[in-house]
This record gives sequence, C-alpha cells and structure tokens, in this order.
Amino acid sequence: MSDRELRVSDAEREHVGQLLQRAVGLGMLSLGEFTERMDTALAAKTRGELNAVLIDLPGMRLVGRPAAPSSPFVNNPPPGPAFAPRPAQPVIGDQGSVIRAKMSGVTRRGRWQVAPVLRSNSWMSSVTLDFTQAIMTTQVVELHLDDYCSSLTLVVPTEATVDLNNIDLIGSSISNKVRTGPPYGRLHLIVQGRVRFGSVTAKHPMSAHWRRLMGYHG
Repeated sequence: MSDRELRVSDAEREHVGQLLQRAVGLGMLSLGEFTERMDTALAAKTRGELNAVLIDLPGMRLVGRPAAPSSPFVNNPPPGPAFAPRPAQPVIGDQGSVIRAKMSGVTRRGRWQVAPVLRSNSWMSSVTLDFTQAIMTTQVVELHLDDYCSSLTLVVPTEATVDLNNIDLIGSSISNKVRTGPPYGRLHLIVQGRVRFGSVTAKHPMSAHWRRLMGYHG
C-alpha cells in the first residue's frame, strides 16, 4: 500500500483546513475556492484525496514527494495574524431570515422579527441571536446552519427550549445550557445543519442566571 492510500484522521483534516484558511488570508484562494476545497478535505478518506486540495499551493510538501522550496506560506509565516485584514462584509438578509457573515461580528437583539425558518451561513465570524425580546409568529423556529470557523451564541427566554441534536460537527463543540424539550414556552428552537471548526452555545440571558443565584423564582 502506498502512502497516498493511507487513511487520514480528523486531526490531519483540521490541519489542512488551517492551511487553506491561511491561503485565503494571503490571497491565494477565493472564498468560493476555500469552501469547495474544505468540502473536499472534510470528505477525504485517504492522504491522496486530502493532498489534492493543497497540490497547487506553494511550499507544500506532500506525502511521497521531495520537499518543496521554502515559502512564506508554510515554513516562514509572516509575523502577526495568520489572516490578512479584510474589510468587514455586510450582512445580507431576506426579511431577517438569512444571516450571512464573513470575518465579521453579527448581533440580532431587541425586538427583531423572527421568521419561522432562519438560515446562518457564516465564515470566520461571531454571531449572536438574542430571542429574549424578539417578535415571533410561530412557537417552533428552525435554524439551519452552514458555518465555517465561526461561533454561534443563542440567547433564549427562560421558558424556551432548544434542540441541538441534529447538528453535524467537524472539529467543533456544542454547549446547551437550556432545556431541550418538549416545547412548553413561546419558543422551541430546532437547530440543524453543519458546523466546521466552530462552536454553538445555547443559554439564558445573564439576568436569569443572577436571578437564580439570588434565589428568586417568581
């Protein structure tokens, strides 16, 4: 069996993902190319399949090949952040139902209109959705995720329930600090989709935490 046929681990896929992110920061890949190559890397089963997403990037030393010439891409990274600064991209929405963010911070708070179905497509971003004062037309709200290297925080009322059981995770984490169900309050949030190298947290507002600490149950 050749090296190209050897199976790869999640750690190797994650390492390749970090190299692709650096390539974006250096202007070697577009966001579309990054997304396509990340999909390939995450689905790769062998080193040959995983190497395919890096083969045209300078400074790569692939399995079974001689070392490439020194390149700032891998061997001598420039000082400072791994990603070149880029202007924040605007969040584009369809009446509040779509959250798109690229290298940005997004917060929905206050009396914002919540659609029955929400979609989040964020890339290297921090997204906070606060439902405590939101205006909802349905008790059950679906949130579909397709996030890369992002953190998502869901702040819900004390009587709300949140189901995070149908999220596909790659190198990611989930923290659910609220009830999962069955629905009994004005909001039952069902979250599903894919999160790659990111995190999802569901929690109550800080005021509810302090109320519990003070022993107030009214």
